[in-house]
Amino acid sequence: MPAMHYEGNIIRPPSEANSIILQVTVGCSHNKCIFCGAYKDVLFTIKNDEIIDKDIDFAAHYCRRQNKVFLADGDALIIPQKRLIDILSRIRSKLNWVKRIRLYGNAKSILMKSVEELEELKQYGLDRIYMGLESGSDEALTFLRKGADAASMIEAGRNVRKAGIFLSVTVLLGIAGKEKSEEHAIQTGKVLSAMKPNQIAALTLMLLPNTELYRLEQEGRFALMSSNELLGELRLMVDNISCRSQFQANHASNYLAINSRLPKDKDVILSAIDDALAGSTPLTPEFLRAL
Repeated sequence: MPAMHYEGNIIRPPSEANSIILQVTVGCSHNKCIFCGAYKDVLFTIKNDEIIDKDIDFAAHYCRRQNKVFLADGDALIIPQKRLIDILSRIRSKLNWVKRIRLYGNAKSILMKSVEELEELKQYGLDRIYMGLESGSDEALTFLRKGADAASMIEAGRNVRKAGIFLSVTVLLGIAGKEKSEEHAIQTGKVLSAMKPNQIAALTLMLLPNTELYRLEQEGRFALMSSNELLGELRLMVDNISCRSQFQANHASNYLAINSRLPKDKDVILSAIDDALAGSTPLTPEFLRAL
């Protein structure tokens, strides 16, 4: 029986679990973040059209119950506009029951395209971009080697929204360490408020042995935070978010699951965090946490 031509680790957002995963690139075009171990020692490449076409044909025969497509790997938006439109066109032609196509995009790849080009991608079926902000603190972004500052992140996020594409933004609790936790929380809340994403997803840092951040922690140059410190950081971050957005902290890495709407549920979220800090609500045990 034929199969998809997957290479390496296939990373996707949790919400794309039931999507057709079409790998159009291998690795990540940036691949410099010190906390990410997903694509270490992987040379970023755009897969050739013949392989992509074979995988689309496979999906046409065997994936007819799935009505969404996620374009992997780490930053498919970096594909040049004409070629990306060609891929989207082939998906629309051969998988005509699919109405929604999603992908990861970093600030650089988003800003390489004009708002008009993003609008064109929407016309060909792209309806959601997942963007990793991680932190709104310029100091933290430099430390993490994200390749963008807060102003670039805001501009990229706003451009996605201007194009009418659903914007899902990820932030990382604990990523700035203990010393910079307060600045990280406040500035991340402010940047999110300026971006106005449709969805905010908060994850909690879990160190991977093949990353530079793991090495820094082992050398005593980066301090991990306790569960209560992370909850305090989450509380401060939420308190500084003023935009309307779906807010989720229900990833498996988190100690406290939250799935709410801002701003209407802000008081409920803050109260839930306070209850957890007081010990009234049990936290997710370490053995159940995962990436």
